[in-house]
Formats: sequence, structure tokens, C-alpha cells
Amino acid sequence: MANRMTSRPEDIRSIIDKCEACYVGMVDLEGKPYVLPFNFGFDDGVIYLHSAAEGKKIDILKQNREVCVVFSTDHQLFHRHEPVACSYGMKYRSVLAHGKVVFIEDYEEKEKVLNIIMRKYTGQDFSFNAPAVNNVCVYKVEVTKFEGKESGY
Repeated sequence: MANRMTSRPEDIRSIIDKCEACYVGMVDLEGKPYVLPFNFGFDDGVIYLHSAAEGKKIDILKQNREVCVVFSTDHQLFHRHEPVACSYGMKYRSVLAHGKVVFIEDYEEKEKVLNIIMRKYTGQDFSFNAPAVNNVCVYKVEVTKFEGKESGY
């Protein structure tokens, strides 16, 4: 079964659109890896995230904005010879996105981003009240490099 690397925007978009969550890797304040799952939005090559306005991840991202975001989908176990454990493998499609976090402070831009995220999961736009927008941290990952891979497909 073949492995295929891709950086074509249409392949990257196809893989990301199938994912329900992404995993954001960062380096904590002690130089240790720190990875968290996120709901996300994706539009025009930019990954959008939101979270509480304070906490460990915000402290980390304010110190080091560089991240690696992982998307993975279409997992399917396969085997060549059922009684041979080493003949088993996993088909998958994945994307690594390397970039930097940029915090979004503008109220209207935060609303726009929150709707990009909500459209992914619900297919619709929403109105937000001021306390909700003001009390959430909204950020984007400006991607410098996408790496896509299809394994077994």
C-alpha cells in the first residue's frame, strides 16, 4: 500500500475538512512538549482556534507562538495475513501545519472567526452577545508550511 505526500492546497483542505478536531503542539515554559485537542475553523489557509482567555496554554502561547497543528482522519485497520501481527497496519490521511499563533483582539474579527468555527460544526452563522465575545480568547495560526500524507490509500 502506497504512501503519498502532498502539499497541494486542495488535498490539504480535503483532509482538514474531514477532521472533527485538531491537536496543537507547543513547547511549555519548561521546554517540554505540550499537546491539546481543539475544535477549529479553517478558511483560506488559516487555522482558527478559541479557548478560555487564561490558563496554561495561553501562558505558553504568549511566550512562544510557534506551534505544530496535527489533523488525522480516515483511519482504517488493514492486514496482509491475519495470523501475522506484523502484517497489520493503519490507513490514514493526515496534515501537519507549522506556523505561529496570532491573538485576535478586534471585536468584529473575533465574531467573524467564531462564525468560521461554528459553520464548520453546524453549517450556520450565529449572533454573539458582547460578554461572550469579550471573554473568549480567539486566535489564528498563520501557517508557514503544510505537510499532507495519505498512507494506504
